[in-house]
Amino acid sequence: MVCEAKYYFSGHEFSAPALQSGLYIVATPIGNLKDITIRALEILSACDLILCEDTRTSAKLLNHYGIKTKKISLHQHNEISKIDGIINRLKEGQSIALISDAGTPLISDPGFPLVRAVKNADLNIFTAPGASATISALTISALPTDRFSFLGFLPNKLGAKSNALEKLKNWQETMVFYESPRRLLATITAMQAIFGNQRQIVIALELTKKFERSMHGSIEEIKHQLAKKKAKDEQIKGEAVIIVAGADEIIIDESEWIKQLEKNLQDLPLRMAVDEVVAKYSIKRKQVYDEALKIKKTKG
Repeated sequence: MVCEAKYYFSGHEFSAPALQSGLYIVATPIGNLKDITIRALEILSACDLILCEDTRTSAKLLNHYGIKTKKISLHQHNEISKIDGIINRLKEGQSIALISDAGTPLISDPGFPLVRAVKNADLNIFTAPGASATISALTISALPTDRFSFLGFLPNKLGAKSNALEKLKNWQETMVFYESPRRLLATITAMQAIFGNQRQIVIALELTKKFERSMHGSIEEIKHQLAKKKAKDEQIKGEAVIIVAGADEIIIDESEWIKQLEKNLQDLPLRMAVDEVVAKYSIKRKQVYDEALKIKKTKG
């Protein structure tokens, strides 16, 4: 006997429709349990299995809505070993939901190897979009949102962190990072060394929760605030989202990069000569490539 899939919302019982076989990528709340879609509730209650980053964490959400679906863990340490079994379940016609502890799966969370394997097996993959810490933080940052890059967690070690930030120094689009509260001050200090004192940043904390807050200002100002909290032994809770303004546009002397390109072409293959100029001067590759062809043609 197959039990009817049900979930509960505000004390009322609802039935969920049957699902098509496939893997469902389901976004879950990033803090406030009310930030879940009706479709997500239907999928989670009607699917055959829920893959959770941490079953204990997901149990709080599922129990809140009276969802009894079987759940197993799928995290970075066991994902590869479980893929074959999940693929077999899908081939048998099962519907399986993938969720992370919070937000949209695969975004700095497990799931990519599984999704790629399911796609390679030519099986169905569906998305049930919803909460995302990245998008939520961007919308309250008051920094440009027309172009942005999600860069996730920076390396833990200072040298690797500084090297990663150095490559981003001249990026002109808004940048989004995740960071743990215990490494937050060290990361902002590293950003100050690379980006300077006056670059505008926003730190969003405990998004959608009761004590949601954000810090807006220059890197120097934010670092000072964080240092004061540390001195007072005030603990920062919850994963932080750091939004960093893009660099100001750099006006580049055309003759300078063309001269560099001409020099490169004397010693390097065309592609490498172009790539070096693009990386050094942050110019569009097509522009540099077209100029390289002209130089080659002129000099025979």
